Amino acid sequence: MIRTLLMLTGAAVMIPAAADAQRADPRPAYHYGPKRNWMNDPNGLVYFEGEYHLFYQYNPHGDRWGHMSWGHAVSRDLVTWEELPVAIPETADVMAFSGSAVIDWKNSSGFGRDGRPPMIAIYTGHNPKAKLQSQYLAYSNDRGRTWTVHGEVLSVGSSEFRDPKVFWHEPTRSWVMIAVMAVENRAVIFTSSDLKQWRYASSFGPAGARGKNWECPDLNLLPVEGGAPGEQRWVLSINLGDQAVGGGSGGQYFVGDFDGRRFTPVDAWGGEPVWTDYGADFYAAVAWNDLPKDDPRRIWIGWANDWRYAEAIPTWPSRGIMTVPRSISLRKTAQGYRMTQRPVRELERLRSKVPISRQLSLRDEPLALPVEGGAVDLTANLALGQSEQVTLTLSDGEGYQMVIGVNPAVNEVFIDRSRAGPHFHDGFENRHVAPVDLRQGKVSLRLLVDESIVELFINDGEQTITDRFFRGSGPLRWSASARGGAATMDVTAWSIRPGVRH
Repeated sequence: MIRTLLMLTGAAVMIPAAADAQRADPRPAYHYGPKRNWMNDPNGLVYFEGEYHLFYQYNPHGDRWGHMSWGHAVSRDLVTWEELPVAIPETADVMAFSGSAVIDWKNSSGFGRDGRPPMIAIYTGHNPKAKLQSQYLAYSNDRGRTWTVHGEVLSVGSSEFRDPKVFWHEPTRSWVMIAVMAVENRAVIFTSSDLKQWRYASSFGPAGARGKNWECPDLNLLPVEGGAPGEQRWVLSINLGDQAVGGGSGGQYFVGDFDGRRFTPVDAWGGEPVWTDYGADFYAAVAWNDLPKDDPRRIWIGWANDWRYAEAIPTWPSRGIMTVPRSISLRKTAQGYRMTQRPVRELERLRSKVPISRQLSLRDEPLALPVEGGAVDLTANLALGQSEQVTLTLSDGEGYQMVIGVNPAVNEVFIDRSRAGPHFHDGFENRHVAPVDLRQGKVSLRLLVDESIVELFINDGEQTITDRFFRGSGPLRWSASARGGAATMDVTAWSIRPGVRH
């Protein structure tokens, strides 16, 4: 491993740096993306026989949206991914849009073979000639490596009916599908006994934030941290194609009850939208089905992009990556139930063996941090003191800067990427703000940085900001400062080794 010499408060410190080979190529080291071509929404997340399956919207023929098919990757640990061949390709008339996958353990569909359960994919078949979107079924009997398309199983005669998330609801012993009537800003729920014949159950919405469409719904039963023993609530997440909190596409969620047919928000749930993430680059997040019985977590992953500029991001030969998988739960706060998101613990396996830890006194003059990169997992516990603003700045060799900041007087944490790299799209250069209670004068930040993305987790995942950045040339370096008064920061950082195989 190459080692880098940095100067910190006058002392020379030898630290492990992210692999220098990665610096010549800004391709992320541990965030999944295909080797080449276009990728968007995660699809068909399911666990089976030791493998986490990540299917996704994929264009096998180019690096712009089109020819939508299901790409495929697998992992045995959620952080080391292997890209596989296209799973469900488009046909002459129908693109394979977003959807989900389940393991049909009792072979209710009849597609199992030799006593083994089939893997079932339910996805939107998009027929542009007929201007029709309907739900299709495909099945696999070889761990998702090859698929047979059974065909259409649900249509309502609409061109905007898509993105089915299917799961098994044990209390009613039935399959549940939640999809969207996209331009109506409505989520619709259907039930089935065999995954082939579906009955309408209920709808939800419009509610919360409304944009030109709703997309990619999910419905998860989550534990409540700080609630009554064993308390759980259902969380309905909905994505918006535009007009989300980051200025473009993004996600919101609702907390409530679900009886197998109808979702009902809790009485205390207000009318204002509650956002999944406060950045611009967390979209279409959905959770894995059929996680091991000895793993109580709910885990999801999102597409790290924004529809405003998704086709313009300056990457090649691939365009699009995923976030890291996140463990999700609920927490009771003064504002009501709020989602928490944390990077899965498996990510720690990619850390360098020896972290760098320092306690720093921050003032106006920027102070170099004991980490360079690249591919970094960094935690910073801040005591804000009398400071007006505390910033961590990520700079490249050309002087472009990505700024992560804390403003105590107005209770906000932000990412400012307005000067984070050469201009490529008018909708990209912006500042994204998360509301955070800073009245106690402290805040905890965890940053996952990977060449062209920052995932910021605030106060153990109470809020998140996810933003891409596309820098100029040269290595990435870190500094920190405090304006208007002193602050202190305890920082611990690890370099992260690559986790994606092709």
